[in-house]
Amino acid sequence: MSVSSAAPGEFRLRHPLRVRWAEVDRQGIVFNGHYLAYFDLGITEYWRAIGTPYPEGLAEHGSDLFVRKATLEYHASAAYDDQIEVWVRVERIGRSSITFRIEVRLDSRLLVDGELVYVNADPVRKVAAPVPDFLRQAIARFEGRDPSA
Repeated sequence: MSVSSAAPGEFRLRHPLRVRWAEVDRQGIVFNGHYLAYFDLGITEYWRAIGTPYPEGLAEHGSDLFVRKATLEYHASAAYDDQIEVWVRVERIGRSSITFRIEVRLDSRLLVDGELVYVNADPVRKVAAPVPDFLRQAIARFEGRDPSA
């Protein structure tokens, strides 16, 4: 994982990974469903980078996150053994939601992009709850801007 000194609004987190044999299909390219796993890996590294490892970093504050929406757009394909990067940034924080913008790139060439929207929730009652201030602050520090709506 690398944290860039990108300008506010750009991708500060870039996580490299190598495409494994099990991730390619008969066509010799990454099977489309694996890109969601790459997105998830990027989100995990994002939490680590801001100092709030998931899930324990949220659980100790009485919070958890649930995916509400996932969108992907495919532009090009990665193949076995390609060294790709997952780029992640928080685009927006609402009252109870966090919208991530994610890109998968190969040599800076865009392969797949999309967004994941998470809803912060009470982990016991499983109902939406406001995004905690500590999390808003950690994201704003990391992003170099306040993505709150």
